[in-house]
Amino acid sequence: MVNWIKRCPQIVEEWSSLVQTLEGHIGEVNAVAFSPDGKLVASASDDSTVRLWDIATGASTQTLEGHTEWVNAVAFSPDGKLVASASNDSTVRVWDVATGASTQTLKDHTGWVSTVAFSPDGKLVASASNDRTVRVWDAATGATTQTLEGHTGWVNAVAFSPDGKLVASASSDSTVRVWDAATSATTQTIEGHTGRVNAVAFSPDGKLVASASSDSTVRVWDAATGATTQTLEGHTGRVWAVAFSLDGKLVASASDDGAVRVWDAATGATTQTLEGHTSWVWAVAFSLDGKLVASASRDGTVRVWDAATGATTQTLEGHTGWVRAVAFSPDGKLVASASNDGTVRVWDAATGTTTQTLEGHTDGVNAVVFSPDGELVASASEDGTVQVWDAATGAATQMLEGHARGVSAVAFSLDGKLQAVKRNHNSTLFIKDNWITLKKLKLLWLPLEYRPSCSAFQDNLVTLGLPSGIVKVIEFNKKAYSHFAYI
Repeated sequence: MVNWIKRCPQIVEEWSSLVQTLEGHIGEVNAVAFSPDGKLVASASDDSTVRLWDIATGASTQTLEGHTEWVNAVAFSPDGKLVASASNDSTVRVWDVATGASTQTLKDHTGWVSTVAFSPDGKLVASASNDRTVRVWDAATGATTQTLEGHTGWVNAVAFSPDGKLVASASSDSTVRVWDAATSATTQTIEGHTGRVNAVAFSPDGKLVASASSDSTVRVWDAATGATTQTLEGHTGRVWAVAFSLDGKLVASASDDGAVRVWDAATGATTQTLEGHTSWVWAVAFSLDGKLVASASRDGTVRVWDAATGATTQTLEGHTGWVRAVAFSPDGKLVASASNDGTVRVWDAATGTTTQTLEGHTDGVNAVVFSPDGELVASASEDGTVQVWDAATGAATQMLEGHARGVSAVAFSLDGKLQAVKRNHNSTLFIKDNWITLKKLKLLWLPLEYRPSCSAFQDNLVTLGLPSGIVKVIEFNKKAYSHFAYI
C-alpha cells in the first residue's frame, strides 16, 4: 500500500444517500417550487393534488385536495403565506400554506389552466388558459379583477412586469398582448409573428418585451407603445427560448436550427451568431455580468460563449444524451447542465473541465438550477425525484423521492435558505476523471465498483456514496502527501 493511504475503505451498512423521501403523489409531477424562505417545497401532480413538504424533515405538511383534474402549475405568493395552483379542471385554487385550507376557488375559466403567477406584491394572481383568456384575480377575495380577452388561440405564457402594473401574454394566435393589470385594458396588441409564440419576457426595467416564436423570429417590443423596436431575424428554425441580459442591453435566443444568437436589444443588430451545436438548442442563459452565454443542445453538449466576441470559450463534452437545461452559478464561474443521460455535470466556465459529475438519477434530467449563493445545485428528473447537490463536492445533500413520474421543473427560493446538509469545504482532495486527486497529483484510481454517485471530503477523509447504497471511507496520510500541497 502506498504510504499516503492510511485507511482502506470500510463498508458502512444500511447507508443510503437518501436524506428525505417525499412520498404521496400517485401521478406525474408537473411543477415544483420552493417557498420564499426555502423551508417548504410545493409540488403539482396529475393525481389532482398539490403537496407541501418540509425540506428539513421530509414530512408532507399539507395535501391540498380539491382539484378534479391534473394540476399543471403551482406558485407561492412572495410572502410565502399562499399557494396558487392551476388545473385542467378549469380552476385556479388559492391555498393557505399554514392550514391547507382552500381560501379561494377561482372558477371563471372554461378551459384548462396552463400557468399561474403572482404579482410582485402578492396581491394579484394571473392565469392563462386554452380558453384563450388571461384572468387576473384578487388573491385575498378570489374576485376576478380582470378578464383579459382578445387572444384567438391558446395562451401559452404569462408574465407580470417587474413593477406589477402590466401583464404580458403569449399565444398560439401568433400575438403578444400587454394588458393593464388594474383596468384590464389591452395596452398593446403586438402583432407581427406568423407562428405560435412560445415564450415572453420583460426586460429587467420593464420597458421592453421580448417574444420567441415558431416563425423563426424573436421580436422586441416597446411595452408602453407596442411598437416593434426590433425584429430579430436570422434563425432558420423555431425559437424556443429567449433571455435578456441583466442590464437589458442584450437578448439571447435559442432555436432548433442549432444556433444561439445574441442581439443588441436597442439596435436589433446580431452581435453574435454562436454556431457549433449540431442539433436543436433548447435553452440559453446569460451569466449575471452579461459576459458569457451558455447554451444546451440536443447534440449532448453545453457550450459557453464569449458574448462580446462570439468565441466558444468552452465546449463541455461528456454527456451521452441530449442536454436539456443549462445554468450559470451566480458568480459566473461554474456552469451546470442537465441531460437525458441521467446526469448533471458541473463545469469550470473558464477551463471547461468537469468539476463534478452528479450521478444518482436513474432517468433523464429535465432541469437544473443553482441556489442564489451558488453553493447548491438542484436537479429535476424523469425518475420522479428532485436531488440537491453540493456544488463544490458533488455530494448529494437531499433526494426528494416519492413522485410517481417525471419532475419537469425545479426552483430555489430567492434567499436560497434550503434546510440541507452542509459539507465542510476545507479539503484539498477531490475526484476527477475517476481519480482521487490532490491538486495535480493523482493519488488513487477508482475502479468501476468504487465510482460514486455522490462524495464528500473532510480534511484527509474521502467518503464515497456508491450506487449500491454502500459508503466507502478512505483516509489519507496527510504527512505523506503534505509536500504535494502546493503543486
